[in-house]
Amino acid sequence: MAWSVFSLICFCSVTSIAFGVDTYKNPHFLPEHDTIVHLFEWKWNDIAEECENFLGPKGFGGIQISPVQENVIISTRPWWERYQPISYKFITRSGSEDELKNMLKRCNKAGVRIYVDIILNHMCADQEGDAIGVGGSHADPASRNYYEVPFDKSDFNELCTVTAYNDPVQVRNCELFGLHDLNQGVENVRYKIVGFMNALIDIGVAGFRVDAAKHMWPADLEIIYSRLDNLSIAHGFEKNSRPFIYHEVVDGGSISVTEYNGLGVITEFKYSTNLYDGIKGLNPLKWFANIGEEWGLMKNSDALVFVDNHDTQRSGYLAKSLTHKESKLYKMAVAFMLAHTYGLPQIMSSFSFDSPNQGPPADSQDNIISPVFKEDGSCDDGWICEHRWRQIYNMVNFRNIVNNSTITEWWDNWNSQVAFSRGNAGFIAINSDSYDLKTDIHTQLPAGTYCDIISGYKKNNTCTGKTVVVNSTGWAYVELLLNDEDGVLAIHKNEMLKID
Repeated sequence: MAWSVFSLICFCSVTSIAFGVDTYKNPHFLPEHDTIVHLFEWKWNDIAEECENFLGPKGFGGIQISPVQENVIISTRPWWERYQPISYKFITRSGSEDELKNMLKRCNKAGVRIYVDIILNHMCADQEGDAIGVGGSHADPASRNYYEVPFDKSDFNELCTVTAYNDPVQVRNCELFGLHDLNQGVENVRYKIVGFMNALIDIGVAGFRVDAAKHMWPADLEIIYSRLDNLSIAHGFEKNSRPFIYHEVVDGGSISVTEYNGLGVITEFKYSTNLYDGIKGLNPLKWFANIGEEWGLMKNSDALVFVDNHDTQRSGYLAKSLTHKESKLYKMAVAFMLAHTYGLPQIMSSFSFDSPNQGPPADSQDNIISPVFKEDGSCDDGWICEHRWRQIYNMVNFRNIVNNSTITEWWDNWNSQVAFSRGNAGFIAINSDSYDLKTDIHTQLPAGTYCDIISGYKKNNTCTGKTVVVNSTGWAYVELLLNDEDGVLAIHKNEMLKID
């Protein structure tokens, strides 16, 4: 049981240690690895296999996994029951503690880091009947007694409901959707949270995505983080490495994201809405060369950027969100994000849903079923697996190849056809306009014939998709027709055909 691990390492000092403002901003990617993928509601055993068979070989940097802490069982089994913890035991629909440990070991060995989605703000809401967790734990939420932690009434803020988002005290000290709000200023709460997080560090996680961070006081989080252990050397992390921490904070109301950027990275929701406007033609892409801090977004090193996440897909936060349901536009947006230099990108790997509350694909006993892979590597049986779309995993590789090169040779048609190079390593063109793109564009790539990695790839020194010829002066003829399957084209130095 997870509690055995927790009890061994939760003897935490009550003193705090000061760390620098960039302490928690290193995702600890291995060389030639980049980008986080959110394997939403995947089982631990399936994630272990995906690390070894796909994500590691394809150069993905890390995975955000669903919450590991035991949650209350809700009869309809919605996805959001995972965000209603009943204890800090490592048992969920995704698997057992032993399966979690095995996955962490195998993914780290495959070069893929793991970041846990953790719920520190609250415990589960009142239930119609007995509150029972997936691992069998019992609680009495109405009296705020969570016996397996244990927490009691003294560990929570007073009962009140968040109704005014312009009141920072109410946002941070009252309940969100009836979820009982922990008081992170109470020493017992800090002690239990630090023990829980250190137990995860001990078994090999690289960091955390902090759910509902906006609803907790930054000063309390700072104290909690200061008591965390360094990452585990036994799992391949360098000595004195601090965990990577990124925070779910929607900018707005009386609370600013700048209150949290000294604690780690921030999920930059404004990037998602801006990119939606650009791809949808609501704001011409010609303006997007410098998207980032100049647009009023977070500093580059502070921003985790995404096209969609599990909340925005369901309009949980924002009405404007591209998803897999608009696949052509979605692939264009993800390609732009992965080709551009702003922020640390995270991509979504989803399951199909008809209702916003619908849980992951499951059998008649409510056990999550494993993804089934088709001949082309994409997923079936209710899993979408955007990370396995050729257009997306090839762009992850593109990002690894262009690495730290700058954006050069920006070109646009004064509207929503754009193109740019990443130094002399890569080139991308996007047509989000209402007519065909057919023109010569200057690149910084060496002369040669290249395979477009969106429509295909290089195989036996031939291209399975489109080809792009760069002449001796760097010019290339680029064609993206409105009726093409994809509205984006990308080439890089490793996809140049050899001359016989």
